[in-house]
Amino acid sequence: MFTRRARFIVIAVAAVLLALTLYEEVYEVSAVIAFGIIFLIWGYFSEGTVVMAAKEFHYKNYDKAEELLLEIEDPERLNRHRRGFYEFIYGNIELHRQNFDKAERHFQMATQFPLRNQNDKALVWVHLANICLRKKEFERSVAYIEKAKALKISSRVKSIIQKIEQEIPKQS
Repeated sequence: MFTRRARFIVIAVAAVLLALTLYEEVYEVSAVIAFGIIFLIWGYFSEGTVVMAAKEFHYKNYDKAEELLLEIEDPERLNRHRRGFYEFIYGNIELHRQNFDKAERHFQMATQFPLRNQNDKALVWVHLANICLRKKEFERSVAYIEKAKALKISSRVKSIIQKIEQEIPKQS
């Protein structure tokens, strides 16, 4: 859970320590430091700042969450679980800003990756159904609702589904 800058600072300090331990011929400690540097680099590419962005998103600090997500240069390198949350959070940020096309694209991507549980996956389908409802694409909205209903969902998600279902007949 480091930002890019914090990772680089820690890696720089570790590199100095690595050089010092190599100079002093303390190879066991050098190996541990080298392993730590490799682990930080691996974490940068596979984990990124998604967890920190999720925390900011939870506190409704959307600008900071987006800033943290933008630190991830290549989201395709994230591991599957982090990529799902990356797309889910980014979709919610775009939905909050009423950029429905971008939000839909991110939610579509989120459906391709595992999330924490079935309720979270159902929320993605519900968001897609809601976007389609706003676009007056009622058949797609119904299809997304059916996918959400097939999952194990909370009573909160069930109530959102019921509200969307009530809106569909009014519109069509």
